[in-house]
Amino acid sequence: MANPNNIRINIVGAGLAGSEAANFLASKGLIVDLYEKRPLVSSEAHHTDLYGELVCSNSLKSKELTNACGLLKEEIKKLGSLMMEASVPSEVKGGDSLNVDRQVFAQYITEKIKSNKNIRIHSEDVADFKDGITLICTGPLTSKELLYKISEISGQKTYGFFDASSPIIKKDSIDLNKCYFKSRYEDEEDATYLNCPMNKDEYDKFYNELIKAEKAPLHSFDTKYFEGCLPIEVIGDRGYETLRFGPLKPVGLPDKNGNIPYAVVQLRQDDLIGDLYNMVGFQTNLKYEEQKRVFKLIPGLENAKFVRFGLMHRNSYVYAPKVLDDELRLKNNKNVYIGGQLSGVEGYVESAATGLLAAYYIYMNVMNIPHNNLSFYSVLGSLVRYITHTGINNFSPMNANFGIMYKANIDPKNVVIDRSLKAIDDFKNQIK
Repeated sequence: MANPNNIRINIVGAGLAGSEAANFLASKGLIVDLYEKRPLVSSEAHHTDLYGELVCSNSLKSKELTNACGLLKEEIKKLGSLMMEASVPSEVKGGDSLNVDRQVFAQYITEKIKSNKNIRIHSEDVADFKDGITLICTGPLTSKELLYKISEISGQKTYGFFDASSPIIKKDSIDLNKCYFKSRYEDEEDATYLNCPMNKDEYDKFYNELIKAEKAPLHSFDTKYFEGCLPIEVIGDRGYETLRFGPLKPVGLPDKNGNIPYAVVQLRQDDLIGDLYNMVGFQTNLKYEEQKRVFKLIPGLENAKFVRFGLMHRNSYVYAPKVLDDELRLKNNKNVYIGGQLSGVEGYVESAATGLLAAYYIYMNVMNIPHNNLSFYSVLGSLVRYITHTGINNFSPMNANFGIMYKANIDPKNVVIDRSLKAIDDFKNQIK
């Protein structure tokens, strides 16, 4: 269907959110101008020039509908999510988690976007709003120039916190005589995680070296971290037992002899063929040489070959309750939408979901379709309502959870699930 008023639609950023939006709008027959700065301008966190690259973990979290992120994935699948489409050919073993091969996942998204005749791709580092409608999906690494422009128009400064990624190791460098496959609470035949067990002496040595290891400088930025993705050394600094009750907890992971280790480091498959494993919960800002020195103290990783070291980067976001309306538009400029992490959500799925939802609103507004906004009976509707209405005096990014959904902690889970998916269907069916 043609754009009735020939309104130009611009999407800035080809990450998860931008790719979702471009794919949806183009699938509806609208011409989309998609702007991506890579490879023209490099990124401190990206490792490829592919669209939809996963820069931190390769996990899209739980597949279970009884989990808020699992339910959110089902919601956006109903809405036509490109991310969910790409996860099918790229999925790797991960128990009840949806884990993907990063390269295959991003290649699928890139090929789908580049092959769409309705998407015009521009290699440009955008620093201002374009004529027509602009959806900004530049993510946590948005340029200072564009952040300044958003602040100038919205009248509010932008904020940021630090996030980090975990190292990735070649499987053939791991000593499998010291490690064992097992998934927490699962049967052995369903084991998908590689576990490195520690006794108390091994843990003590690792812990003592970790907390005194040298960190990479954070330049002029502050050191505000996102609590859901703390660097391993920051967790360690909070006390001797924090790691054993956090990412190194041994609960549900008895070794080959049935013994419970003092602590366990888990590794998760990172690619389809199983050559690469990432260190679960080992986001870090240690210097590269320190990562090699300290992490090789873990049993089974003495000869580890790192194909990628952990890295810390700054995540920028807008102060959503003061800046965005219910349709993810700037309150001071209804032609500018913001999706993805920049909107104030946290997580891969949440970022993709807000980009896709913003595209729905853009389509409805461009095509002059009367509509009701997505109900907060859904996870996605609740998430957007939370970031745009809650914590106006003390806002921080939010991820999908049942705590922000209406009556989700009161009603039975099957009622919550059915109600959320009906809300999605009702919203989607407004488009004929």
